[in-house]
Amino acid sequence: MKRALGVCYYPEHWPEDEWALDAQQMVDTGIAWVRIGEFAWSRLEPVPGQFDFDWLDRAINTLAAAGLRLVLGTPTATPPRWMIDRYPDMLAVAADGAPRGFGSRRHYCFSHAGYRSECERIARILGERYGRDPRIHAWQIDNEYDCHDTALSWSPAALAGFQAWCAARYGTIDALNAAWGNVFWSMEYSRFDQIGLPNQTVTEPNPSHVMAFRRYTSDAVVAFNRAQVDVLRPLTDAPLIHNYMGRILAFDHFAVGRDLDIASWDSYPLGFPFDRIEGDGASRLRFLRQGDPDFQAFHHDLYRAVGRGRWWVMEQQPGPVNWAPYNTAPLDGMVRVWTWEAFAHGAEVVSYFRWRQAPFAQEQMHAGLLRPDRVPAPGRAEAIQVASEIAALPDIAPVQAPVAIVFDYASVWAWETQPQGADFDYFRLVFSAYRALRRAGLSVDIVPADDPDLTGYALTLVPGCATLSDALQTAVAEASGAVLVGPRSNAKTTEMAIPVPLPPALPWLDITVARTESLPPDYVSRVPGGGAIGHWLEHLEGSAPRLLETEDGHTVLVGTARKAYLGAWPNDALWDRIIADMATEVGLSCAKMPDGVRLRDTATHRFAINYGAEAATVDGHTVGPADVAWWPRERD
Repeated sequence: MKRALGVCYYPEHWPEDEWALDAQQMVDTGIAWVRIGEFAWSRLEPVPGQFDFDWLDRAINTLAAAGLRLVLGTPTATPPRWMIDRYPDMLAVAADGAPRGFGSRRHYCFSHAGYRSECERIARILGERYGRDPRIHAWQIDNEYDCHDTALSWSPAALAGFQAWCAARYGTIDALNAAWGNVFWSMEYSRFDQIGLPNQTVTEPNPSHVMAFRRYTSDAVVAFNRAQVDVLRPLTDAPLIHNYMGRILAFDHFAVGRDLDIASWDSYPLGFPFDRIEGDGASRLRFLRQGDPDFQAFHHDLYRAVGRGRWWVMEQQPGPVNWAPYNTAPLDGMVRVWTWEAFAHGAEVVSYFRWRQAPFAQEQMHAGLLRPDRVPAPGRAEAIQVASEIAALPDIAPVQAPVAIVFDYASVWAWETQPQGADFDYFRLVFSAYRALRRAGLSVDIVPADDPDLTGYALTLVPGCATLSDALQTAVAEASGAVLVGPRSNAKTTEMAIPVPLPPALPWLDITVARTESLPPDYVSRVPGGGAIGHWLEHLEGSAPRLLETEDGHTVLVGTARKAYLGAWPNDALWDRIIADMATEVGLSCAKMPDGVRLRDTATHRFAINYGAEAATVDGHTVGPADVAWWPRERD
């Protein structure tokens, strides 16, 4: 499939007599796609029921006349001020009870039926006007669900919605009381309308209550998105997209994605190290102007799975951002590297945010491809280079990776609800496994826990999955490749209780977790032969063969070389050792990558991406600092 570049553009921010010049310069840059409209509700409907589409019609005319393909956004992430007058109770409410007010964006509660109806209305009006317009080649629904922590809301609308959800899920109040274990601390209810939200309790709320509310919140996001999908589907044949974000985990992206045609995400490599990734100071300084070598790739692989193979980067950082604690400028070459890395992982489009840097409002310090004075910013030259390289490179065909990681949003919520240790974090655990696979030079696919097709994978990792469904248990048991499960897998029921038989209850392995320990950050227990464990340790009973133990006699890994259970959290060196041993068992070739260098295989080419500030050699090919290289892939 031929790849393409895009850009995000806001014609309402600029004088109309500059639109044509902007459009021509986009084309000159090599841009093929442009996203518009996702924040423009106040200009589309300045007062309730009175619409102004003339300016949008002219913008579409201008951009399409230059040869650009348009993505039109529904503007529901930014309801206009008059909407608050109409629905004062539509605002989300923080856990401390404070309303999240007007004056920025995403000021709505997903549970509010009135606002959801307004979103359906504006989507229908836009769909009726532009749904069959051949210049609109895709639609983006809303923008960045849960950005600014806006999925979880403790509003009256959320309370009413949650009570109704509980009634539908459990059927009777007795069933709910039993499922939640409400006999504990006399927490039993006699009616569904007595159930509150799990905030502002004296001490921690019942974890079953919290988990139910997390599931309800995710379902509310899915329903909000689906409402607009249902409106637009009959009105357009163009694909429907949403732009997700990095390490945003409050809702099930797979569930949202099943209603859409393409997944996309917003990639900001220099904001994330200080905002969403644990790490030491030395590592952050080493990649200060390049970004983490694995964070973008993880989300590329995640959203390829969410999109069932079709995915974009809707917003790609082209320069310094404005929202991180510290906002560095990319090392020369990194905008090109980030773009090609996305293409290597199967992206159809990489779209830069934004075309021109805004001289006003909250994002005025966020770089674009042009400065506010129209002078090209450094990222534009790199975009031009990528465009020329796309034209020269044959089509890039994705291919199934040899390794899979199972990822589960419900496990995020489970371990946030009851971490049992201050630093036990599901994403962090999964990401540590993903890093190890990438350090070994392996390409990785991500597989959803609720649709676990493990066919064709030589190695599958299932770290920290709180509940193993029957489908996942079957897939793991029947996998032809090697499988590593744990730690802390199958440790909870769906209602956040300890299951009996005790975890991990794997039918193919006689092992039981008798008790667990969460360990402080400075605790290290070494494993003879290399590596160590920390953070989490399980005391294991059973007849399964012991494969690895710590120096002080704690079992770490049990089973066989092809099917094993991991009862502790490995450090990087131990992860590397475990991955190398299992890969060797199934005939996968591993190679320790130079620091900051990662590989991704397509059907025809191998890509080497160098996040390092020094040149490196891989497979006999030299990859410069902050550079990417590719060569024809040897057939297996």
